[in-house]
Amino acid sequence: MAENYDVIIIGSGPGGYVTAVRSAQLGFKTAIVEREHLGGICLNWGCIPTKALLRSAEIMHYSEHLKDYGLKIDGKVSVDTAAVVDRSRKVSLRLNGGVAFLMKKNKVDVIWGEAKLSKAASGDKPGEIVVSKSSKKPMEPQPPAPKGVKGEGTYNAKHIILATGARPRALPGIEPDGKLIWTYFEAMVPKEMPKSLLVMG
Repeated sequence: MAENYDVIIIGSGPGGYVTAVRSAQLGFKTAIVEREHLGGICLNWGCIPTKALLRSAEIMHYSEHLKDYGLKIDGKVSVDTAAVVDRSRKVSLRLNGGVAFLMKKNKVDVIWGEAKLSKAASGDKPGEIVVSKSSKKPMEPQPPAPKGVKGEGTYNAKHIILATGARPRALPGIEPDGKLIWTYFEAMVPKEMPKSLLVMG
């Protein structure tokens, strides 16, 4: 039997989780559906880890221009790519945990899996979604679904909000292969820094 909600949000990126928190604060019984990482692409693979990587680059830049600041250092400052990437992943992981905390604090149910809208809400009749195990391959090894989340099944809601975000667009003839042609994912977790890089878009 389907579980009933006032509001269900599909997608837990910035648009989704903020909507979920506000809905719950306004007294609506609320759930949010996520198939991979709470916080979505921005928090896990976009804005946040990008800023963490840029911070390391900024510090490296300062180290190369210490003389301009009246400072000097003995020896050479070098980059440990693996450590730089590891730091950015830890920043994302910490904030990912922050989103989970917000859901718990505001009594928003988290439903883990891939949602399909099977029936749109109409008048007094609620909409319906069916949640199944995600068919999307995770971007990196992923632990099992967090404790306390709901899973596969049918869910009804008076309001269903789609906040599924965006995805990279492949150009015909130059599809990403993870080696020569990257998406944002490979750029966030490089094994080593390329000697040159062309950014399209």
